[in-house]
Amino acid sequence: MANITFKHVNKTYPGNVEVIPDLNLEIKDKEFVILVGPSGCGKSTTLRMIAGLEEISGGELYIGDKLVNDVAPKDRDIAMVFQNYALYPHMTVYKNIAFGLQLRKVPKDEIDKKVHEAARILDLEHLLDRKPKALSGGQRQRVALGRAMVRNPSVFLLDEPLSNLDAKLRTSMRSEISKLHKRLNTTFVYVTHDQTEAMTMGDRICVMKDGVIQQFDTPQALYDTPNNLFVAGFIGSPQMNFCPATIRKNGDQIVADFAGAIIPMPAEKAKHLENYVDRSVILGIRPANFTSAENSGVRLSTTVDIVELMGAETNLYLEFNEHKLIACMPADVQPEENKPFTIGIDVNKIHVFDSETELAICH
Repeated sequence: MANITFKHVNKTYPGNVEVIPDLNLEIKDKEFVILVGPSGCGKSTTLRMIAGLEEISGGELYIGDKLVNDVAPKDRDIAMVFQNYALYPHMTVYKNIAFGLQLRKVPKDEIDKKVHEAARILDLEHLLDRKPKALSGGQRQRVALGRAMVRNPSVFLLDEPLSNLDAKLRTSMRSEISKLHKRLNTTFVYVTHDQTEAMTMGDRICVMKDGVIQQFDTPQALYDTPNNLFVAGFIGSPQMNFCPATIRKNGDQIVADFAGAIIPMPAEKAKHLENYVDRSVILGIRPANFTSAENSGVRLSTTVDIVELMGAETNLYLEFNEHKLIACMPADVQPEENKPFTIGIDVNKIHVFDSETELAICH
């Protein structure tokens, strides 16, 4: 069992610098959990506390049923893969992978078997006699993964392992790490600031800001039902459009007034907005939830600033009554720049947030 439990964990540095105020988190056995957030949100500190590389200022941390607050890193049955690979430059790939096992006095034939098995899984067999300087970035990262794998740990910790790789290699390594998790069937905790990595790899994602968990849920739930403005803006690319609006009553109908555009709210959303009549809210509209004007009852007459061709789709940067919007449209929609363009909205997909608390009202 390698579930990880944080109970009211606090981390404060000298000078009363509090980076993790009160962390409560339960990571299940064999789960792939991603810690994601902007720089300085406390995700790497959280990972390093699991590893034992950072002392815990308060609270309790359990790995399995064991309280590990004062347990040394080498006794925690964890393996860590670092952002900068941390390979020994004077050792071959074989020796780099075998080094941790040699320190533990594992028999030679068992070391050889484990190293070759890891090399086969990671496609490193033809590189075992090379030194790190003769390897590409992706190959070095696979060696670092191999060194962690042979330990057969209860918990894998990965600290932004793909951030030094180029875009194409990052994509292929994402799938490699996902396959590795399925093959090893153990607990993975992965830190990144890249929401694409988070969405494609994790069973569940923990979104952090200023040391506080904003939401801990599946990738689809974060995308479809974000708890607040921060999560809504952080998950999804291009970023969600945030449109300040006022809720009004138009006869029996609840509508949102966005810069003069009257957007009728579907009945399911309207019942949550009864108490917000004549109050300010923020409408969240994902770029993909704009539609062609013919297919929508709500139309915005915008001006096209920039047309960004992405191959399979087109990103339109629009201006509507001094508000900037991004719309994601099919590739065949390519309006002229600096010309008027009418666009529709799928009102069933609009998110509504309280402008004061920034919490979600309805989705």
